[in-house]
Amino acid sequence: MFRHLFKLIWNRKRNNALLVSEIFFSFVVLFGVGTMLITFGANFLSPHGFDSQQVWRLEIRAGQNETMPRAELDEVLRQVKALPGIRHVALTSGNVPFTFSTNTSEFAYQGRKSGQSNIYDADDRYAQALGLQLREGRWFEKADDGSHYRPVVISQDLREKLFGPEPALGKVFSWVEPGPNPKPEDEFLVTGVVENVRMENDFSAPVPSMWKRLLPFDTTRWETANVVVRVAPGAGGELQEKIARTVAGVTRQWTTMVRVMEDDRLHKRRYTLVPVVGLALVSVFLIVNVALGLFGVLWYNISQRRAEIGLRRAMGATGAAISWQFLGEMLVVTTLGVVLGCLLAAQFPLLGAFSLAPALYLAGMGVAAVAVYLITALCALYPSRLAAAIHPAVALREE
Repeated sequence: MFRHLFKLIWNRKRNNALLVSEIFFSFVVLFGVGTMLITFGANFLSPHGFDSQQVWRLEIRAGQNETMPRAELDEVLRQVKALPGIRHVALTSGNVPFTFSTNTSEFAYQGRKSGQSNIYDADDRYAQALGLQLREGRWFEKADDGSHYRPVVISQDLREKLFGPEPALGKVFSWVEPGPNPKPEDEFLVTGVVENVRMENDFSAPVPSMWKRLLPFDTTRWETANVVVRVAPGAGGELQEKIARTVAGVTRQWTTMVRVMEDDRLHKRRYTLVPVVGLALVSVFLIVNVALGLFGVLWYNISQRRAEIGLRRAMGATGAAISWQFLGEMLVVTTLGVVLGCLLAAQFPLLGAFSLAPALYLAGMGVAAVAVYLITALCALYPSRLAAAIHPAVALREE
C-alpha cells in the first residue's frame, strides 16, 4: 500500500514538491509560535520566587539639581516604617521588579562564567519586604559591616553556574573582567542563596541574580531612591497620602511617587502580551492561507485525475478505497514536509539557541506536527469525498 502511494507521489513529483514546501514552511511557523507559547505558558505557571502582594514601590526624588544625604534618607525610611499599616521598608536601587529598569553584568569564579545576570542593590530588610525564599545561609545583617569583601546573596541558578555541586557559602567571586587591580568592593562574598526569581514579567524565565548589600555607612548622595514597602492587607490611598506627607515633612524639596507593585506587574504583562498576540495573529493568517492553498491544490489534482479515478472505480475499487487513497497520499506528503521541518527544528536544541530547555523545543515540534497533520487531514477530507463520489461511467465518458 505505502509502496503504491510513494509511486503515485513520485509520478507527480513536481506538484507534490510544492505541497511539501508549503507543509515545511507551515511546520516551521507553527514550531516557532508553538515553542514561544509553550515557553510563555510554562514560565507563567512557575513561581516568581518572591511575594509581590501587598508591596508598594516608593520613588523618592531630591529637588532639581539636589541630592539627598544618606542620613536624611534613612530618617525618611524610619518615619515611613513607623506609620500604621507599614510592615517592612527596604532601600534598593532602580532595578525594581516589574519595571523597565535593569542592571546586568557577568561574573566569574575559577574559570566558570555566569552569563548575563541581574544585579540588585538591597539593604538588610530587603528579603523581608519582598518575601524572598532563602535556601542556604542567611540574608545580610549587621555582622557584615566588618566584611572585607562585598557581602552578596545569589539565586540558585547563579550558584549552579558559578559553583556547580560545590558549596557556595563563604566563596568569593568577582566580575568576569575584574581589571588588573580589583578592589575589595569588586569581589563578592556569598552569604546566602535564595530560590530562583522572575522579576521581569509574568512570562519571563528565571534570570541568575545577585543582591549586593547596600552599606549602612555609605556616604553616597542619591538623586533618586527606590524603596520597597510591604503593607498590611487592606492598605490603600489613605496610607499612600500619609507616606507622601511623611516624605515631604522631612524636606519640602523631596517628592515621592507611590506605585503598587501588582499594578506594575499587570502593566508589564499587558506590554509583554501585545507583540505575542500580534505574532500569533500573523501566524494564524499564514496558516489559513496555507490551508486554503492546500485545499485548492488537492481540488485541482482530483479534477486532473478523473480518468484514473474512473478506471479504478470501473475495476471494482470502492468509494471508500478512493477516498483513503487521496487521504493517504496527502498524509505521506505531509510526513515528508514534517520530516524536513523536524530536521531544521532539531538544530535549535542542538545549538542551544535562545537558552531554552530541549524539552520546550521538543514540545514545540510535537505541537507543530500535530497541527500540520490536522490541517492537512481537514483539507484533504472534502476533496477525497468528492473523488469517492465520482461515477466511473461519467468519468470515462468525459475522457
